[in-house]
Amino acid sequence: MFRRAMADPRPEVGITIDGAAVRAREGDTVAAALLASGRDVRRRTAVSGAARLPFCMMGVCFDCLVSIDGVGNRQGCLIAVREGMRVEVQRGARQVGR
Repeated sequence: MFRRAMADPRPEVGITIDGAAVRAREGDTVAAALLASGRDVRRRTAVSGAARLPFCMMGVCFDCLVSIDGVGNRQGCLIAVREGMRVEVQRGARQVGR
């Protein structure tokens, strides 16, 4: 559904998503990098387990919550990627060590 523009001249940065190496573009938000990765990036809500994808991309809806470098409940649409960042898609209630 989402694809990168082939003419995007920005340098790439390496991040991991759920332990898999992914290339993102400098200046991308975490949510944009997730969507462009082609991976299944649907988080699951803590109460019902309903699937969610990044939606508003401006910090209003909270559907882009992820864990970044071990810190949970981060809004991926508001955080720029950086080299070596570890991103985990949240699935249900966050638990210590996950």
